[in-house]
Amino acid sequence: MEKAPVAGLSPRAPEAARVSATEWLALLLSAVWLGLVALFWLFVPHSGSGIDAASLVMTVVGIVLPVVMIWVAAVTARTAREMRAEAQALKASVEAMRSAWLNQNQIRAGQSLEKKLDEVANAARQAESALATFTSRRDGTATQPSADRKAALVAPKPTAPGEDQPVLALGTPAEELATPVSVADFIRALNFPDNAEDKEGFRALRRALEDRTMAKLIRAAQDVLNLLSQDGIFMDDLTPDRARPELWRRFAQGERGREIAALGGVRDRSSLALTAGRMRQDTIFRDAAHHFLRQFDRTFSEFERNATDQEVAELAETRTARAFMLLGRVTGTFD
Repeated sequence: MEKAPVAGLSPRAPEAARVSATEWLALLLSAVWLGLVALFWLFVPHSGSGIDAASLVMTVVGIVLPVVMIWVAAVTARTAREMRAEAQALKASVEAMRSAWLNQNQIRAGQSLEKKLDEVANAARQAESALATFTSRRDGTATQPSADRKAALVAPKPTAPGEDQPVLALGTPAEELATPVSVADFIRALNFPDNAEDKEGFRALRRALEDRTMAKLIRAAQDVLNLLSQDGIFMDDLTPDRARPELWRRFAQGERGREIAALGGVRDRSSLALTAGRMRQDTIFRDAAHHFLRQFDRTFSEFERNATDQEVAELAETRTARAFMLLGRVTGTFD
């Protein structure tokens, strides 16, 4: 039964301990030499005089020196063979290390390239956002009030009070006396509160629900967002491409088709496929989606008249606007 190699020893150690052909050849030559020396002493006639010390030393050196030279050559050949084996092993190790280093560099280069591409994409998005932020309407009108004070929707023209509209003693409808919802509150309401502690979000949502037109859009958006969440589609997970405010204004003014296709900036294939499948199979979802798209179209058309480009860009970042982009692309609004 073979023994397992001891840790820390080279796997060539058993081969090094094994007698090679060179050692067998050196042993044979040594035996032949010693045999010839023995035959010489046996058959060569000797003189009667004795051997002095110098002659004895020379004789021993003459006998031993060839044997020593033979084994020096054998050891040298063995050492050279082991050095070649060590060199081959070292070369293989260096090649393995070089391959591992090259693979690691390729992986790092791929990761670095992906990171640079992500940085370029983020920079492009930031540039588009900055362009949308600093672009202003050039309609020659006076300076607009701040978003906290300016009304989000155009005030409707006064109409004759109907049966469903309570009238005060002086004949003024109650809704006309209420403070209009500001642009900032309207945008914050369309984004819905972030969590249970978002007091500003809930305040803006309650404020917007007091307006009849805004309440229709907000409830329609809430229904659609709840239905989408059942399929695991959440607006915070979507990162749509930003469209210029000019395209949103053209949409508000009634333009449709490929000219405004950039508004459908949602590129998430999974969300698009799930939404399209739900539209085909679920009639409740389909009705809710079309109702939401109609309400968004009507309300945004009114909002665009009073809003600046920056406010249009801010509304496009809300969860309601992202739901519109997703559903609009699925239903072919931008085709």
